[in-house]
Amino acid sequence: MNSGTKLRVLTAAILIPLVVAAIWWGPTWLIAIVSALVAILALLEFFSVAARQGVQAYRLWSCLGAVGIIGQQFYASRMASVSHLGELWDRSPRITMEFILFVFVLGIAVIALGSSRSLTEVLPSISVSAAGLLFVVLPFSTVVRLHGVDLLGPRLLLFTVVLVWVGDTAAYFVGREIGRWKMSPHISPNKTWEGAGANFLGALFVAAVFGYWSRIPPAHMLGMAAVGSIAGQIGDLFESTWKRSADVKDSGSILPGHGGMLDRIDALILAAPAVWYYFEWILMKKY
Repeated sequence: MNSGTKLRVLTAAILIPLVVAAIWWGPTWLIAIVSALVAILALLEFFSVAARQGVQAYRLWSCLGAVGIIGQQFYASRMASVSHLGELWDRSPRITMEFILFVFVLGIAVIALGSSRSLTEVLPSISVSAAGLLFVVLPFSTVVRLHGVDLLGPRLLLFTVVLVWVGDTAAYFVGREIGRWKMSPHISPNKTWEGAGANFLGALFVAAVFGYWSRIPPAHMLGMAAVGSIAGQIGDLFESTWKRSADVKDSGSILPGHGGMLDRIDALILAAPAVWYYFEWILMKKY
C-alpha cells in the first residue's frame, strides 16, 4: 500500500465513525447544520475551480442561498412529519423551494445591478453562482429530506451514504488492479468500466445487507441501490469534467488523501436525490 492510499484510508477511518454516529444518533436539525457547512465548503471549491478560468462568483450571496436551500429542506421535512396535524399545516406559511430560489434570483439581480464589475463579467458571475446552487447545493440538500423521513430517516440516509462509500471503494481498487477499458479517458483517465461495474455490484451488496434490518422490501432496496449507484457515478464524472475544464486535479485539499470536500461528496450529490425520489415516488405512501 503506497503512501497516498495509506493517507486515504487513515482519513476515512477517522471520518466514517463520525459521519455514521451523526446520522444514526443525531437529530435532523444537526444533519441540516452539518449539511449546510459541507455544502458551503463544496460550493466555495466549485467557485475556486471557476476562478481558475477567470470567472468570479458572487460568493457571499451564493452561500446564503445555500443556507436557504438547506433550511427549506429541513422545514419541508418537519412539516411533512406533522402533516397529520391538519390545523398546524393549514396555518403554516408556505416556504417553498421556489420561494428560496426566487429570493436568490432577486438578490443576485440587485447585486449585479449595483456591482462595480465590468458588464462583461456580470453574466459569467451570475451564471457560475446559479450553477453552483443548481449542480451542487440543490441536489445535495436531499440528504436532509432522507434523514427527516419518520422512523426510516437515519436508515435511509445511512444506506445512501454507505452505498456511495462502498461503491467508490470497490471502483477504486478494482479499477486500479484489473481496469482495462477506459470509461471516459478525456474526462477521467483512471475511471474504467470494470471499476464502474464494481461500483454497481458494491451498491447492490449494500442493499442486500441493509435489507436484513430495514423495513423496506428487498426488491426496492436493490432498486434504490441501482439508481443511486448510476446517478452517483454520473455525479462523479460531472465533477471530473468541471475540474478537467480548468486543468485541476482536486477541487481542494481539506481532506488528506481525498482532495477537497467537493471531491468527497461528488457521487453523493446525485446519489442522494436519486434514492430520495425513488422513495418519495414509489414507497412514501407505504410508510
